[in-house]
Amino acid sequence: MMTNLFSIFDPLTNLFNLPLNWISTFIGLMFIPHSFWLTPNRSFFFWNFILIKLHNEFKTLMNKNSNGSTFIFISMFSFILFNNLLGLFPYIFTSTSHLVLSLSISLPLWLSFMFYGWINNTQHMFIHMIPQGTPPILMPFMVLIESISNIIRPGTLAVRLTANMIAGHLLMTLLSGTGPNLNSNFIIFLILIQILLMILESAVAIIQSYVIAILSTLYSSEVN
Repeated sequence: MMTNLFSIFDPLTNLFNLPLNWISTFIGLMFIPHSFWLTPNRSFFFWNFILIKLHNEFKTLMNKNSNGSTFIFISMFSFILFNNLLGLFPYIFTSTSHLVLSLSISLPLWLSFMFYGWINNTQHMFIHMIPQGTPPILMPFMVLIESISNIIRPGTLAVRLTANMIAGHLLMTLLSGTGPNLNSNFIIFLILIQILLMILESAVAIIQSYVIAILSTLYSSEVN
């Protein structure tokens, strides 16, 4: 039962005393029937077209040594996209609006990039700390700035996704809460605003999953 406005973002909100909110993370698998993978259809061709486009774009960003690594980012894009879109349905917990899930995605990925880069391309990682043409007197400050900007990357990825998903959902919840207090003339106007917000939130759900995948691809290209 929703006890307050922010209960929609609380993973401990239960149903029949069972904490089932996190099950929404796997609901996306139920929307893909087995025939989707066995029988060619329009949905299959459309989704396959998107994946091929993403594969080509990620392969271009990674420059070289991709060797199938693009499928990691394609899988991450698909996972975040399903969770973002499912969160638009009523009474479904948006798992990507919780910092625990977004950090669980970005932090291990960033750590794997760092371990790979510092172990296999140590000289390249040191060179990347100081931009070309930096005066010697500014080199210590540039190393400090680059180190801080590198360390906060997983946090910025996680907060970007979480904040964007929370902002839209919170705005829609606030507007819908004013409906019972409005006249019938303003109800139609409110419904139109809610429809526009739903379209905007659908676009944000797609864009944010794409942005997270693109930024992760760019971060991986810097360690090669």
